[in-house]
Amino acid sequence: MVDKVKKVWLDGQLVDWDAANVHILTHSLHYGLAAFEGIRAYKRADGQTYVFRLREHVDRLFDSCKMCLLKPEFTREQVMAACVETLRVNGMPEGYLRPMVYVGEGAMGIYAPNNPVRTAVIAWKWGAYLGEEALKSGIRAKISSFARHHINIGLAKAKMTGQYTNSVLAKREAKLAGYDEAILLDSSGYVSEGSGENIFVVRKGVLHTPDLSCSILEGITRDTVITLARELGLTVSECRLTRDQLWLADEVFFTGTAAEVTPVREVDNRTVGDGTIGPLTKRLQARFFEVARGSDTSHPEWLTKV
Repeated sequence: MVDKVKKVWLDGQLVDWDAANVHILTHSLHYGLAAFEGIRAYKRADGQTYVFRLREHVDRLFDSCKMCLLKPEFTREQVMAACVETLRVNGMPEGYLRPMVYVGEGAMGIYAPNNPVRTAVIAWKWGAYLGEEALKSGIRAKISSFARHHINIGLAKAKMTGQYTNSVLAKREAKLAGYDEAILLDSSGYVSEGSGENIFVVRKGVLHTPDLSCSILEGITRDTVITLARELGLTVSECRLTRDQLWLADEVFFTGTAAEVTPVREVDNRTVGDGTIGPLTKRLQARFFEVARGSDTSHPEWLTKV
């Protein structure tokens, strides 16, 4: 349940939460063409609030718009400023931001080129996506019967609303089967990602993750973890991964803005490692939180002060 805050940024104006409504004939509601982002703001050790990797998230939002031929009425700088302003006006020391570009009401039918393109920024309080205990002890995951979209069927690098139907079905299937999360394979049978997370595998001290030519979102937390891992002297291999590599992994973990760095302790009823958070996962998780919300200032370019 999302707790209400005071204001939502909608098309350049701050409006009351309950007044931030859209018409039932909003085109994106019917046909799923909209771009969005998920961004976190953390209260760091110095007591100040910072948005984590705001520029990269807004750049990806605009990349998604480019791929699906949406033309926002606002600039990247205006959307970035709106994210900061929304946190400030709502008095939020920490929060989750959801900027969205969508097609408004007007004509119906698949092709509606003259409908207004609208932009919104919503903020809410969101703790650990898969639960605090998940961050400490790990989760159980199931390989889904639903495959991730082929790269010529969907836009794997676009964060588009309609494509998440695939994730919703996979997540529901996993939860109904008693698992915490789904892992989707691509149409060729290789490991893709979770329902809303990128995935990493540790085997014999090497960190593996599907490469960007695979049907995965180019995750910003994924990039953060790869950067931090290499700074720690770890070997990172971006490559195709198979189902049995997951089963034989020493460690598995998810990354994402919402999920942060969440260990996976079991895949398809097969225990990962010794069934607890692995040493490299624990090390990378600690490093991530130290940079995002701690006192580490080695990456000031990732922090936007609120």
